[in-house]
Amino acid sequence: MAEPTCQVTLCWSLAPRHVQEMSLQVPEDSTVEAVLDLCVAQWLQSQGSADAASLSSLKFQQPGIWGHKVAWGHRVQAGDRIELYRPLKVDPKVARRQRFKRQGKGRTGLFANRKSGSAAGY
Repeated sequence: MAEPTCQVTLCWSLAPRHVQEMSLQVPEDSTVEAVLDLCVAQWLQSQGSADAASLSSLKFQQPGIWGHKVAWGHRVQAGDRIELYRPLKVDPKVARRQRFKRQGKGRTGLFANRKSGSAAGY
């Protein structure tokens, strides 16, 4: 008798704005790590060994299912979307501060139409 399988999707991005997605049939009760190993094997079979080094770096990314971080040993279920998250290069708070500084705090947003002589923000 054949082992029961389930359909999952694995998504990863090796570069900004360049997302790869692969649907896989995996045995039930597979772990996230086993799904990644199966994906890498199928990818190398279909694409060749050109991306072998970059695919091996996927192990160093944080896995998640539907936007929630999980451990590598987490069991997958039918219909799961497994995502591999790259580490942030810039802290989002720092990036926002830099954007705000470039825009200028006195000319945009709530502060654009203030009365002359009034305090900032009123």
